[in-house]
Amino acid sequence: MTESGTTQAIVQEIIATLKDKPGALLPILHGVQDALSYIPAESVPAIATALNLSRAEVHGVISFYHYFRDTPPGKQTIHLCRAESCQAMGGKQLEEHVKTRLGIDFHETTADGKFSLEPVYCLGNCACSPAMQIGKDIYGRVSEDSFDNLLNDMEKLA
Repeated sequence: MTESGTTQAIVQEIIATLKDKPGALLPILHGVQDALSYIPAESVPAIATALNLSRAEVHGVISFYHYFRDTPPGKQTIHLCRAESCQAMGGKQLEEHVKTRLGIDFHETTADGKFSLEPVYCLGNCACSPAMQIGKDIYGRVSEDSFDNLLNDMEKLA
């Protein structure tokens, strides 16, 4: 079976399992993203047909919620906190540095597929602002230099 065929089989199994639930669209989208790490564009017609929705309706929900991805994520996802405490402690400057250093904006992945950048609106690390999360690790008092050092270390390991 091809990769696309495997993807479609996974999507069909999730649809079959969840389509009869009330409000099934969100559970199906979450199920697809949990299984594949994103919601492939080629899965939208199958989801729409199963739920008697238009493709535009399904796409509208995917694009409305920032949680849903329609492209594969990088090997590592960097979540940068945008909450008030982090903003007050230099988060906006850090955000600009991170975007420039990675060459991407929020909801994008680097060309080499190593990193994705996502905003998050609180990591619960306000006493150590600005904060970010990579994988399951949370970092506090992140500066441009500490970000660069961490990124350099991660690139060496990749």
